[in-house]
Amino acid sequence: MMLENTELTKYTFSGHDSFQCRQLWLKKGYDYVQEGKNFNDEDAVVQLGVGKNMVSSIRFWLKAFNIIDNKDNPTVFGKRLFDDETGYDPFLEDEASLWLLHYQLVKSGFASIYSIIFNEFRKEKILFNKENYSNYIKRIGEGNPDLNFNENTVAKDFIVFANLYKNDPESKDVEDSFSGILSEIELLKTTGKGKEEQFYIENSERVNLPEIVILYSILDNPKYGNSISMNSLEFDINSPGAIFALNRIGLTNKISEIVSEFKDITFTDQAGIKELQFKKKSDPYRILDIYYGK
Repeated sequence: MMLENTELTKYTFSGHDSFQCRQLWLKKGYDYVQEGKNFNDEDAVVQLGVGKNMVSSIRFWLKAFNIIDNKDNPTVFGKRLFDDETGYDPFLEDEASLWLLHYQLVKSGFASIYSIIFNEFRKEKILFNKENYSNYIKRIGEGNPDLNFNENTVAKDFIVFANLYKNDPESKDVEDSFSGILSEIELLKTTGKGKEEQFYIENSERVNLPEIVILYSILDNPKYGNSISMNSLEFDINSPGAIFALNRIGLTNKISEIVSEFKDITFTDQAGIKELQFKKKSDPYRILDIYYGK
């Protein structure tokens, strides 16, 4: 199966310097650019309190999570989440904030692996590892002249992906106190140990995923109109079903919660055609304002 998203013409498998994004990096990086400082400044290492390679990694992750733009200016999402005075959740205390970050990471496509894995690859390989993934990217590269395949780079990228999401409570590694920022949402599961270790992202009901995050992702998707089919919500590129690994029951339950909460949203089932319908679409951030009490 090849990538169906024709907009993803530029692939990025490096830039993180092999560091997964740590718990405090996004807030620290946001504050740094908000103060008008530059990642190329000589004292950036001191100001950010990390090693030189980690400075460039923080910058990479800020872009990957849509916290800053290509000119290193805070984005609307970055300000909405991390601003000390008006931000929703500057210190990421609400699990909804981590789900929003996951959504931004996949949707932005800045770091290609996240869009590829959640939108495409996991549908082909239920159980996968670094080698499976590397072979998949190699196949994409054979049909895409814009992708310069480098096996070592792609392999390192996969390791960073795994460390960003993997939640391993049995690990005694001291470095795990600096576990990946998305480990708490428990999307990535593992089976086997050592060389036999494999990963999987199982579609489930996602009881801990707030329905407001689902609604935000739907309103934020420019491809969705006022009527959206259930199949589209479940299977489209960057759909809730794809990004959040929701099964049909889970997606239906989330939609039921949304419909019961918002009077301008209905869910119809006519002649077997299930659709989510909006009488009037709200601004995506208005929905988050309500959730976070802003």
